[in-house]
Amino acid sequence: MATVSSLNRVLSGMRTTGKLHLGHYHGVLKNWVNLQHEHDCFFFAADWHALTTHYEDPSIIENSVYDVIIDWLAAGVNPGSATIFIQSKVPEHAELHLLLSMITPLGWLERVPTFKDQQEKLKEKDLATYGFLGYPLLQSADILIYKAGLVPVGEDQVSHVELTREVARRFNHLYGREKGYEEKAEAAIGKMGRKNAKLYKELQKRYREQGDTEALSTGRALLESQHNLSVGDKERLFGFIEGGGKVILPEPQSLLTKASKVPGLDGQKMSKSYGNTIGLREEPASIEKKIKIMPTDPARVRLTDPGDPQKCPVWQFHLMYSSEEVKAWVQESCTTAAIGCIDCKQRVTDAVLKELQPIREAAQEYIDDPKIVRTIVAEGNERARDVARDTLDEVRLAMGLSYR
Repeated sequence: MATVSSLNRVLSGMRTTGKLHLGHYHGVLKNWVNLQHEHDCFFFAADWHALTTHYEDPSIIENSVYDVIIDWLAAGVNPGSATIFIQSKVPEHAELHLLLSMITPLGWLERVPTFKDQQEKLKEKDLATYGFLGYPLLQSADILIYKAGLVPVGEDQVSHVELTREVARRFNHLYGREKGYEEKAEAAIGKMGRKNAKLYKELQKRYREQGDTEALSTGRALLESQHNLSVGDKERLFGFIEGGGKVILPEPQSLLTKASKVPGLDGQKMSKSYGNTIGLREEPASIEKKIKIMPTDPARVRLTDPGDPQKCPVWQFHLMYSSEEVKAWVQESCTTAAIGCIDCKQRVTDAVLKELQPIREAAQEYIDDPKIVRTIVAEGNERARDVARDTLDEVRLAMGLSYR
């Protein structure tokens, strides 16, 4: 469920634990660049989230916040189309997180799949902290404070969005039944005009009695078209059609992104923890050296030994970067030992350098004039706070914390 105003809003963030690499670019940033043209996007540097695993050495977080944002801008995220901000500069995230923690059962957090997975993967770190247990709820607060209707995630993060939906549902159930709710909802229906009011009630009956989800979608579309209803009336009727209370915190939907497992230099997934990355702003000479010493099919000991591209990490890069013609050339030439590995790697090197050159050049402009980045972030922080304050005012009022 989502309110009329938030259906088109997208929220996404990135932990600030170092400069970005090709994995971030193909896995996240390209998607952000596309989304900003179709949706009201809020993109944030998640410095508080970074503290959940890097609390003992926060210098990496401080140093990377602006580096990360520069990479976003250089990759094509446009501050004229999207709101770019720093999480900790919008303290409303933290207050909503605190308030939601009052109503969130402990078991909901303990069963989030990534909780035990991350503890297992990061055994060298002491993650038996309240912050690490609660970070999925902080993610929920990140989403709900902007009433975002869509959250772009990979399959491994769907459980976090589902937790957010459960938290929003529980919150609305506890606090959405304002005094005189049904009377106010019926009065709002009367403002729709006889024809639309009749249609709304028919759709409501079909959904409540028959579980007709198409009727629910049609009812929401009908409410979106009602220009004579206030935002409050629309939010009441969004909940009323389902038989629930007023929608204070809308339930977001996962916007599944195409899985993009970017290969690292060793064939594993590209990750800083594996030391197998190519940075977005890395110097060409460094990239050339890294690709030149990449491991290849171990069967190719000599130049005359035939190889199998499927067993070679370099082939994974060809699948991402090369045309069908080049891929066919690699398959034929490698299996017949017609080329050496250096020739094969050079095609990958050329493609990667070509892709990263405009990003590196754009980033340099922001590095040379840091005031531009500070201004973009300051304006984004302020816009994000304006939206967050409005939501928090509603939450405080609903929870009886709005004192006169």
